[in-house]
Amino acid sequence: QVQLVDSGGGLVQPGGSLTLSCVASGRALADYAMGWFRQAPGKAREFVAAIGRSGAVKYYTDSVKGRFTISRDNTKNAVWLQMNSLKVEDTAVYYCAADGVSWNAPAMGIRAYEYWGQGTQVTVSS
Repeated sequence: QVQLVDSGGGLVQPGGSLTLSCVASGRALADYAMGWFRQAPGKAREFVAAIGRSGAVKYYTDSVKGRFTISRDNTKNAVWLQMNSLKVEDTAVYYCAADGVSWNAPAMGIRAYEYWGQGTQVTVSS
């Protein structure tokens, strides 16, 4: 099975940028579609973005379209989430996750993802 370690969170002002990283070990990242999810205090974990195994297909939740970009490099066993124009409402713990069933069209449902990183805190505040 794959192990995921996500990182890159921090405190940023509204309008700022952050890039989250997720590095896989134990198994090739190319064997998984990958997703990013987030969970704000008192709220359920929600889908943010996903990318298929080849990287050709990407999905985003509406609230981040045009601001966030998901990417991957299977040779580096890594996935990134570039976040621009951050808003206060983007504040949450962000998790990367791996789905070993989906191929080029990644899933957006949380139940499709079997493996999870430990989470990284993103706080957007002035």
